[in-house]
Order: sequence, then structure tokens, then C-alpha cells
Amino acid sequence: MKGLKAAESHAAFTGRSQGGLGSFGMLIVLAVAVAAGYYAYRGVTGTGDAPGCKEAFSACMKTCRRTTTEAPAAQSCQQACQRDAEACERQGK
Repeated sequence: MKGLKAAESHAAFTGRSQGGLGSFGMLIVLAVAVAAGYYAYRGVTGTGDAPGCKEAFSACMKTCRRTTTEAPAAQSCQQACQRDAEACERQGK
């Protein structure tokens, strides 16, 4: 192996050269393509838009049911959800 440059001797020793992307490079390209496809899908379908009044009210009530254990606290939370829903409908969302 005399006379070979350092890079050539390394390639000869490992049995491969540095041509092309390799498996790690292909993995990076694939990850970027998947991420781009995901955001394109969200843009086309409109997923991730702000919820409407009914959806926001349902989510609020679900949160009340999951987080409050005392009856007065649950009632207060549900009243707050109702006020928010009425304000949302007045705004015309």
C-alpha cells in the first residue's frame, strides 16, 4: 500500500469510498421529504386551523370534566365555558 494517499488508504482499508450520499445521507433526505410532505398535507387539508365555537366549547367542557373533582369548581368551569362560547358566537366565528 505504499504510495497511496491517506484518503485512498482509508478507503482501501475500510473497503468503501466516500462516493454518493451513503445510508445516513439518504436517511436525512428521507426525513426532510417526510416533513415537507406532512406540512404540505396540513396546508391542503386545513388541519391545524383554529377550532370553531362549538369545537372550542366541547374542548373546554372536556377539560372541565377531566380536571375538576369538586362540584362547585366543575360548575364554575362549565359556566366559564358557556360564557366563552357565547362571546365566541357574538364575534361571529
